[in-house]
Amino acid sequence: MDDFNQSNITDTNEETDKKCPQCGGVMAFYPDTGNLKCPYCEYEEEIQNEEKKPERAEELDFFDAEHTANKDWGVETKTVLCKACGAESIYDALQTSGVCPFCGSNQVMDAPEADTMSPGGVVPFQVSDKEASALFHKWIKKRWFCPKLAKDSAKPKHFKGIYLPYWTFDSNTHSSYHGEYGITRTSVDDEGNSHTTTDWYHTSGNHREFFNDELILASSNHDISILQKIEPFDTENNKSYDPEYIAGFIAERYSLGLKDAWGRAMESMKRKLAGRIEDEIRLGHGADQVRSLKIDTEFQDITYKYLLLPIWISNYKYKDKVYQFMVNGQTGKVAGRTPISIPKVIITVLGIIALLVLLYYLDILG
Repeated sequence: MDDFNQSNITDTNEETDKKCPQCGGVMAFYPDTGNLKCPYCEYEEEIQNEEKKPERAEELDFFDAEHTANKDWGVETKTVLCKACGAESIYDALQTSGVCPFCGSNQVMDAPEADTMSPGGVVPFQVSDKEASALFHKWIKKRWFCPKLAKDSAKPKHFKGIYLPYWTFDSNTHSSYHGEYGITRTSVDDEGNSHTTTDWYHTSGNHREFFNDELILASSNHDISILQKIEPFDTENNKSYDPEYIAGFIAERYSLGLKDAWGRAMESMKRKLAGRIEDEIRLGHGADQVRSLKIDTEFQDITYKYLLLPIWISNYKYKDKVYQFMVNGQTGKVAGRTPISIPKVIITVLGIIALLVLLYYLDILG
């Protein structure tokens, strides 16, 4: 099976952007209404789902991907490559960009043509840029260790609405396992001394579990720790891909291919299975410990989806340093980097020490 780990632009139908029937301007998707709207005359209309087109992204057979992969983005597109950070963004063919939306560099260039899969679905923006800005200010005010001056002066630059590429995987799993569980007992001898011993017992069994929409980021251009903090996304609430949903936004092309993404998904599922099987053993045997656990897992009925998920990216500057943050375009959850006030850290540590000392003396006096 081909890996689909491509590096550049997609082939698409040469169709035009959605034009406003009143003034001829190019319409864009507006998160606050979920409709297409003309930014010039404010004409608005609903996005109409094509006949025979599924409402949501379809689950596709993983092993038949090279035959079922769709490469039609619905409009003519171009890929722009940033020489500074390596990010590749997909724009409408007529749209221009002189600045990378991810790192702010102006070292951008059109990438050479190559095939790439088109998304099967998109989770549309539900949070507008104004709402994202308000959520950011509310979030940063709660950062205790962030300097007050930074909070007061944090004025994020213009928000960039970006659809990030993700793979999702479904799979039925069957795991067989064996290991040992320990039950700890405490006894007291004739002299009043307590002794703790752990008795170990062998155990084995089977565990079946279905995984739905195991989410894997298909980009390597972002701070994964920030992205993980703005999860989860409601991937079930997606729409079958239509170019009108991403009108006015940027869509990043995946850099992690389907085959490699499945490898990461398997590792993620195996970690979750190990934890759940261990909990199952503890609960089933009243065990205190589990050791030497060996698990053999079979993955069956593997399907995947290629989705575009919405985020707002912006940054602010404090003392000549730039701090990036992100807002989940579906839920409004915020995460990012902030400067640290050393005096606030010192005061907090000293306060904790003083409280512990006070509690210690109160315990002695009591």
